[in-house]
Amino acid sequence: MMAVLFISQKRADIPRLRSAFPDLRQVGPEQARRIAKRGDQAWLMTDHAEWPALAAALASQGATIVVMSLTPSEAEALQALQAGARGYLHALSPPELLAQAALVTGNQGVWVPAELLSKVIGAAFTTLGGRENLPVDSLAMLTERERAVALAVAEGRSNKEVARLLDITERTVKAHLGAIFRKLGVRDRMQLVLRLAKQDENVA
Repeated sequence: MMAVLFISQKRADIPRLRSAFPDLRQVGPEQARRIAKRGDQAWLMTDHAEWPALAAALASQGATIVVMSLTPSEAEALQALQAGARGYLHALSPPELLAQAALVTGNQGVWVPAELLSKVIGAAFTTLGGRENLPVDSLAMLTERERAVALAVAEGRSNKEVARLLDITERTVKAHLGAIFRKLGVRDRMQLVLRLAKQDENVA
């Protein structure tokens, strides 16, 4: 049976998390390593220096990891995803948001707060080689304007920033993005980055 684990070095409890998951079991980092198994959901606080290594270890054991922070940042979000976490959010998020994050991550999705998502995507694109490593075949399918929108989005710009950069409306940016996703066979911005970084063998 799937367990829901709350892993923290310092915090006694997070009532909102317990409200979202009444069967929540609180454990320390070492205990989590011993008991976490495939299918478990582990909510991991960033309140100790070893959390990235713990996230990676639990992910390799098959648990779904959601990292929680009291001071969320773009760098920490990227660190969490690189360690194998499927989600990253504020530790004091409302129960409805926690339940949504659990649903998305439990179905192999990725959950990152909207305000951090563009920046995380931009950092991922740079890490994967950025503009130096672009697949000619994918870009050949796009019009010149679609290519400009795709690259601006991959570099971490929001729709509003892309519109300002290219001197077009946000509605036009959305229309171009729809066409780009359709032509490249991707569902979202993160998949677009993977496709443009030649990681498309992992894109389902």
